[in-house]
Amino acid sequence: MTTEYKSTLNLPQTAFSMKANLSAQEPKWLAFWQEHAVYEQLRTARQGRNKFIVHDGPPYANGPLHIGHALNKILKDIIIKSKNLLGLDAPYVPGWDCHGLPIELNVEKKLAKEKKVLDKKEFYAECRRYALSQIELQRDSFIRLGVMGDWQHPYLTMAPSYEADILRALADIMQRGHLHRGYKPVHWCMDCGSALAEAEVEYEDKSSPSIYVRFQVIDAGLFWDACHHTPGQDVPIAGIYIPIWTTTPWTLPANQAVALNAELDYALIEVKEAHQCHYYLCAEALLNDFVGKLSLTQYRVVAYCKGQALEGLLLQHPLYDRTVPVILGTHVTTEAGTGAVHTAPAHGLDDYIAAMQYNLPVNHEVLANGCFSDKLPLFGGLHIMKANDAIIEVLKSNGNLLHQERITHSYPHCWRHKTPVIFRATPQWFISMNAKGLREASLEAIENVQFIPSSGQTRLRTMIANRPDWCISRQRLWGTPIPLWCHKETNEWHPNSVKLILEVANIIAEKGIEAWQGIQLEQFAIHNAKNYFKIEDTLDVWFDSGVSFYAVLMRRPELQFPADLYLEGTDQHRGWFQTTLLASVAATGNVPYKAVLTHGFTVDAQGRKMSKSLGNVIAPEKVVTTLGADILRLWVAATDYKTELAVSDEILQRNTDGYRRIRNTTRFLLANTFDFDPAKDSVAFKDMVALDQWVVDRAYRVQQEIKEAYQQYQFHTVYQKIHNFCSIDLGSFYLDVIKDRQYTIKRDALARRSAQTAMMHILEALVRWLMPILSFTAEEIWQCLPGQREQSVLLATYYEGLSSFSAQTTMNAAYFETVMRVRDEVNKVLEAARTEGVIGSGLEAKVTITASAPLYDMLTAFKDELRFVLITSAAAVQAAPAGSSLWADGSIPGLCHIAVEKMEAPKCARCWHRREDVGVVEAHPEICQRCVDNIDGAGETRHYA
Repeated sequence: MTTEYKSTLNLPQTAFSMKANLSAQEPKWLAFWQEHAVYEQLRTARQGRNKFIVHDGPPYANGPLHIGHALNKILKDIIIKSKNLLGLDAPYVPGWDCHGLPIELNVEKKLAKEKKVLDKKEFYAECRRYALSQIELQRDSFIRLGVMGDWQHPYLTMAPSYEADILRALADIMQRGHLHRGYKPVHWCMDCGSALAEAEVEYEDKSSPSIYVRFQVIDAGLFWDACHHTPGQDVPIAGIYIPIWTTTPWTLPANQAVALNAELDYALIEVKEAHQCHYYLCAEALLNDFVGKLSLTQYRVVAYCKGQALEGLLLQHPLYDRTVPVILGTHVTTEAGTGAVHTAPAHGLDDYIAAMQYNLPVNHEVLANGCFSDKLPLFGGLHIMKANDAIIEVLKSNGNLLHQERITHSYPHCWRHKTPVIFRATPQWFISMNAKGLREASLEAIENVQFIPSSGQTRLRTMIANRPDWCISRQRLWGTPIPLWCHKETNEWHPNSVKLILEVANIIAEKGIEAWQGIQLEQFAIHNAKNYFKIEDTLDVWFDSGVSFYAVLMRRPELQFPADLYLEGTDQHRGWFQTTLLASVAATGNVPYKAVLTHGFTVDAQGRKMSKSLGNVIAPEKVVTTLGADILRLWVAATDYKTELAVSDEILQRNTDGYRRIRNTTRFLLANTFDFDPAKDSVAFKDMVALDQWVVDRAYRVQQEIKEAYQQYQFHTVYQKIHNFCSIDLGSFYLDVIKDRQYTIKRDALARRSAQTAMMHILEALVRWLMPILSFTAEEIWQCLPGQREQSVLLATYYEGLSSFSAQTTMNAAYFETVMRVRDEVNKVLEAARTEGVIGSGLEAKVTITASAPLYDMLTAFKDELRFVLITSAAAVQAAPAGSSLWADGSIPGLCHIAVEKMEAPKCARCWHRREDVGVVEAHPEICQRCVDNIDGAGETRHYA
């Protein structure tokens, strides 16, 4: 093409670069949002609208972000931005969990390294400094991800006002009768030196000793009389034993009973060993397993009974000179063992519950660090894990060990230290699940909650139904105190405890939890204050975050209670979803959320957990600095969060390819509207070229689908809809077809302004669809758009300028769907012709389509403009003879044949079409009549394409 004709084309122009360079450009948009206080503008603009509240589950203020943090915060951000896009008032108040052991341990390590010793007040101050440093680290990282919120005013569980509200919520729970003090077994971490909540326990495989131990029956005659036996069988003089099976030999010193199941059938077998007989009781259902473990071949059943027949019989303890009773318990099953369960009430919840029915002592000699006290005979001073071998040796020597081996089994571990935990009875504070009907009320409350996915409801319901009382006390320093005083003799809390808690809360609201160290009961003018001792326990950090509904949702005016949505990882069914539900129902009688959404965990491409040792960790910071935050955000949106989310460099690269398609489509739209002024150049929908009407109608329909997908939290569907619209509707069809019209027609021609109007409508809608997901890119697009608009795309609502076809429109969505399918078939034939060397490009071809009605009428309606739809130099439609067979698989009704032939006409130097009229105008020997008209004449007119 000569330079002369190139200057007559409407070639695209835009400052929107093809290369995104996100890692360098995104910080500029962050600065732009901050400089113009966009979040604050948004809150002002949405004031008075219906609210939508996503309540932030606080991450722990300890360490840099991992990919799970990024996933969680980006999901919340997408939802909040999509709600603001709807015009709702959807603020975001981020929060942090600031008390607890990890911070305490990190401060202790730091002090040990610096060889410093601090008093309590100084230690609190050091914990606060450390937590704030971690908050700043994480906050900057969250902001860099494009997460919009009130980052200058987050909620912190260590803020004095929040600490005070923790206590006020505790007072409400106590007032309603849910709090009690008890001495019962709880999960205890020997490394933490503290009780653990259910949510702080995870199960991992562990190798343990597996032993069978015998308890000798004291009175063989009583035992024999309780059984059914063979007539004439003599009463065994001695040697009747009840064997038990355990994987925790260290709990045997605390044994107080052996439990049987009242309804199980038990058999007594006689075993001849050397010159004597021994008799062993075993559940009939487990007898084969038992004799197999002991390798017994010579035995016979001599008696049998129900478990209830033996209740109250006394047994000799296998280690010490004392007796223990046979008791009954429903927790005894035939899953494993002998059907007789060693019962140490201080070291097992089932044991404890059964023992309470018999008023058995709950004694043990295990110290907080996991060592036996020096007072324990035989094993005093030993760590319990080392005591296992010593206990087994004693059992061997006294003949009470029947069998030993090692097994690998699932065992509770501390989720912080990854070390085994134990059950250990200690005085603790509990929120009772049953005393005032908290369990039933909580189960009833979640029936009205929407769960996404729906399986979450079943999971939470099961956990609530089966969980024990909530142990809310901890034996640590850096935490919210339990501000109670108990009587020195009766251990009962002070009768004015609720009022005292509220008094302490008012002090802490001013001075923080540090003030508790100096508070004495006497300062409240309490009679007989000297008879009470001060509780030094702190509250479980899960209680801290669990009452955020009280300290945040019910306190901050921009929020509301209950929240519309809680969103966290699937592990929070046993964590925050559960603790905040229990706390809210216990304190207020109401559920704190209307809906609960859970996402899966992140794994690598092979489905493995992220692990430094495996080298498969994807750090959000690295992704942001190499690919950009928008790529990470796109990965979150494009992946179905309901299952495990796979992420790897390769997966992120695939998302980069998807991003590039969207960006390039947007760039084409911007580049071809460079000279378009919406205020004066826009064309009314009714006056637009039919193809342009179709694409605007298509955008309207896609927007309805995207709105619905956002509403249903189906973000991968949103991405698919946008990607398909860009790649198929636009890239493979509409934009391909309009290039000729856009480039070659007169600049101000109605047909060109029609296409530009359509593209502007698409841009206005598309940039808003993208905003919740690709926030940085959407802002970059927004700033390139012409016309009056909000300062930032983050302030926008859905575009209302799209139009749709009326019911009477002939060339409607179904019409163009058929045309697109015909075009796909034509392209196959054109490609075959190219492969065979018949043509070089589509513009060298003439296409003849043979069709029957109604397809014939649909295609001929385009008249001479069908060639522009097919992007060929000529296109003809001929009627199919009666009885003609259908084309290919017959999937397009009426399409009978497609023929391609090479155009021998000369090529126009301007539009590249091959036309017989090239050179008919002497002044323009290289171009066709259409191009001459578009340069010097009135210009061509388009109606359809």
